[in-house]
Amino acid sequence: MAVQSTYRVQVRPGFDLDATADLADYLAALGVSHLYSAPLLTATPGSAHGYDVVDHRNVNPELGGEAGRQRLLRALRTAGLGLVVDIVPNHAGVAVPPANPAWWDVLRRGRDSSYADWFDIDWNRGRLLLPVLSDAPDALDDLKIVDGELRYHEHRFPIADGTGDGNAREVHDRQHYELISWRRGDAELTYRRFFAVSGLAGLRVEDPAVFAATHDLILRWAAAGEVDGIRVDHPDGLRDPAGYLARLRAAAPAAWLVVEKILEYGEELPDWPVDGTTGYDALAAINGLFVNPDAEGDFTALDTRLAGHFTSWEDLTHATKLAAATQLLAAELTRLAALAPDVPAEQARAALAELAAAFAVYRGYPPHGARHLAAARAEAGRRRPDLATTLDAVTRRLRDPEDELAQRFPQLTGAVMAKGVEDTAFYRWTRFVALNEVGGSPAHFGVPPAEFHRFATARQVRWPASMTTVSTHDTKRGEDVRARLAVLSELPGRWGEQVKSWMAYAPLPDPAFAHLLWQTAVGAWPIERDRLHAYVEKAAREAAASTSWADPDPVFERAMHALVDAMYDDPRLHDELTAFATEITPAGWSNSLGQKLVQLAMPGVPDTYQGTELWDNSLVDPDNRRPVDFAVRRELLARLDGGWRPSVDADGAAKLLVVSRTLRLRRAHPELFTGYRPVAAHGPAGRHAVAFDRGGAIAVATRLSLALARAGGWRDTVLSLPVHQVTDLFTGRVYSGGETSLADLLADYPVALLAPPTDTAEAAS
Repeated sequence: MAVQSTYRVQVRPGFDLDATADLADYLAALGVSHLYSAPLLTATPGSAHGYDVVDHRNVNPELGGEAGRQRLLRALRTAGLGLVVDIVPNHAGVAVPPANPAWWDVLRRGRDSSYADWFDIDWNRGRLLLPVLSDAPDALDDLKIVDGELRYHEHRFPIADGTGDGNAREVHDRQHYELISWRRGDAELTYRRFFAVSGLAGLRVEDPAVFAATHDLILRWAAAGEVDGIRVDHPDGLRDPAGYLARLRAAAPAAWLVVEKILEYGEELPDWPVDGTTGYDALAAINGLFVNPDAEGDFTALDTRLAGHFTSWEDLTHATKLAAATQLLAAELTRLAALAPDVPAEQARAALAELAAAFAVYRGYPPHGARHLAAARAEAGRRRPDLATTLDAVTRRLRDPEDELAQRFPQLTGAVMAKGVEDTAFYRWTRFVALNEVGGSPAHFGVPPAEFHRFATARQVRWPASMTTVSTHDTKRGEDVRARLAVLSELPGRWGEQVKSWMAYAPLPDPAFAHLLWQTAVGAWPIERDRLHAYVEKAAREAAASTSWADPDPVFERAMHALVDAMYDDPRLHDELTAFATEITPAGWSNSLGQKLVQLAMPGVPDTYQGTELWDNSLVDPDNRRPVDFAVRRELLARLDGGWRPSVDADGAAKLLVVSRTLRLRRAHPELFTGYRPVAAHGPAGRHAVAFDRGGAIAVATRLSLALARAGGWRDTVLSLPVHQVTDLFTGRVYSGGETSLADLLADYPVALLAPPTDTAEAAS
């Protein structure tokens, strides 16, 4: 079943397979072709996301098990829907050893375990280190033997055969593993992790036997026609992504296959046997389309004034990536340095860390990998000329594809980029946080329409089945929050004066973080107090500037939470914040509708993240996994189908109208979405329209609506439409074609979706 559009559901304990099955009729009515599910295999007990798989042989019993999956399949088939599943080849959950039979066996038998080759373990460095102890020097005194196992508080570990005599400490010292302080984990672990998460151990799926064992169930589903698409989590973490994807494609030749590959600005997806990415490249282009590029200088000046100094994005990210390489990922760095015994260990560590920090993309792939490595070598040499000889020696090794160092180094660069930029620099460089998004480049301020059209045209030619998205479970803030924040780029002076006033009235010791906090509040307001408290705690600790996860600063965090409380309790702050958010909300709604239509109508397979068919003010995970009120959405969709045409401010119903009518048209008439041609707007406000013809369906959206209003509206601006009649699916109005007034076309909504009249009735029903 061809994947035309997807709807992402975070299947999890509390919203299991049966609850998901109950959505089938609603999703069909919405217009999607496929349910796109979070991982379904058995995960760590209580996992809220499913990316910590512990048993690849079974459907997670906490989701309803195999019986629940069968009920879901029946519901989807009855509704005429297909299924896309998320798989996790890079790592497995090991935080609860008894839950993972393979890991438990490795702990018990060590190298003699039949699963010893499953996990990316450096056995040459001695026992397998597990960072579960407290930081107290006598932590092992709390170790006990219970029911033939070692117990440390709630943690359970196996005892190898013939090693159980004596007290707990003596037994522990005979095991294939060693329990160590959690603080030693980042520097000393002997197994590769997912980023710096010690509870996620790297898998060796480059081994055909490991691939077969960990993919057997998913591939049986695909062979049986029970899965139409596969989303591959984090391929950059694999030792040989290209080889892995070739094997996966051969095993599932008919599947729609997309990869969670984060492309940096201007980077191309390698020529892999896949249908495309999970859409972050599209998100960046769409997001930037509604940002005013002319405001960059104003926001740079504001950021400099607030912080008290100019912050270079390049220098900041180099510093945060270097810290990630040498601190959070020190164990992985040590392992790599050991692969260069001809170079003194500390020099090898320093050179590899500098190269990783200077790498401009997540990792290099042929044919451009050599170019990225050469650029990294030049930048590392500029910053550390004292390491020139070592850098040359290491770089020579990294150019050899058969060298183990060259094969493992890209696994480090991807993790360094993710931890250093996405999870640190994005929270420190707060010039304009609407751009601080996964797959985005905060240093590139906005995307002019011409640039977007070039991107979309190339996408139609090269990757027409790649996913598009504007929200995922990994985005730093929801699509409608970003849409409202984009409005600030249209009034930089007004925003600058307002935020300076707030920061003077209620100062925070870290002004850069305060700027992030105020932008977040304005973008998500009104937001429940506990949600904002939870967000700022995570954001501040991720920034690791004034506090951190490892060493929280209670003084700073009290001040930070006091500022959040003041937003609700201080009359002046509360009233001013409410007034400002209210002022920019209509323009934010315009941006929201515009970016949603562009995403759904542009080349690619559009995904709708759960709940975002209405206004959604979600922030970063876990906030964006909150329960969704589907009853409200069903009721509003029924009203729309009854002929109701809502105003833009009617509880997000206008967004639901855009989503449902666009998806239905794509499903009913895919032939109208087989090309891409920009449609020009002519007249004094032409730059405020973005329009394109997909081969019969024409999407029209408004950008920079505040500036448009200040300039007097559309006035005599017109759009050149086909000579035949077209109908706007959002209003039902018919246009005769030719030069059409944008003031008339966009009188009710800031967006329009035009199609031949014979196609619109079916698509609207």
